[in-house]
Amino acid sequence: MSRLLSAAIFLTFFAIAGQASESASGKFTATASCEAYSSFAKQSNPGGARVVAGTAYTVREINKVDYDWLRVEVPGAEPKLRWVQRSCGTPALAEQAPKGPSGGGDSCSLPNQQDSYVLAITWQPGFCEHVQYKGKKPECDAMNSGALAAKTLSLHGLWPNKKECGTHYGSCDGQQFALSKETIDQIAPWMPNFYFERTFGAYEWNKHGKCQALPPDAYFIKAVSAVRVVNDSEVGKIVLGSVGKSFRVGDFFDRLKARYGDQVAARITLVCTDRKYLQEIRVALPLDFSTERELPQLVGNAGQAAPREIGCDDEVYVEAAGKN
Repeated sequence: MSRLLSAAIFLTFFAIAGQASESASGKFTATASCEAYSSFAKQSNPGGARVVAGTAYTVREINKVDYDWLRVEVPGAEPKLRWVQRSCGTPALAEQAPKGPSGGGDSCSLPNQQDSYVLAITWQPGFCEHVQYKGKKPECDAMNSGALAAKTLSLHGLWPNKKECGTHYGSCDGQQFALSKETIDQIAPWMPNFYFERTFGAYEWNKHGKCQALPPDAYFIKAVSAVRVVNDSEVGKIVLGSVGKSFRVGDFFDRLKARYGDQVAARITLVCTDRKYLQEIRVALPLDFSTERELPQLVGNAGQAAPREIGCDDEVYVEAAGKN
């Protein structure tokens, strides 16, 4: 089974813990004419795109550390991001970001250096049903038993993004994790782990939250407010209206384009597990994003477009809550 559950979404930030693929940057110079796949596992190639010998392509992702496939930008292809075999050319990948100034600290762990954000939104039944959480997710146990319903999209995390750090911006020094009871009550319906414990919230804060300036209460409330905007948008309508059945990825984005235009649709990414089950939705956000209006205002001028899917086949199934 191919593992494509991480990729470069909005300036190469994304990575899912425990999965094999890696964000990357640099160039890949083709030495032969080879097919450029939208999905190398399925060998799908819309439009019959190929890389051209002697041409250098921008790299956005590799399929694993000891990679044999690279995801590159192929101008004129739709979708533009395509997978090419490493043996088809010569890769020249960038090294990780250099160390910071005196004091030995990593420049990718210095707080308040972000240039954008990524909002990671979970479809909780898809996560609970198909990811091995090994008894460490009480919300999943409750959902699988029927004690907890899945009525909305859920917050995974709000991730500050620093372009030159790729997946490595995080784990900054900052304020310790603590939330008021009022905040916990407000965010629990949108981050259901908080109904049972604080473990996941503390993890997200320590890895991502400390890298921005808001204190924990304000950070989580803003993150949840952003999820509510997406939940109430056409994105949420499609997902919640498809529970227990499938939708086509192309139809999903056609509806977004019809409602909001190409710019908004290009900032949304679907993430799947086992190539067919919806696990997550990711939204590229600008540095100064607002949660006070609708999806176009939330996305704003988020900059570079994101890949529209990570590890998804053409048709995506939206898991219902509870064991099947």
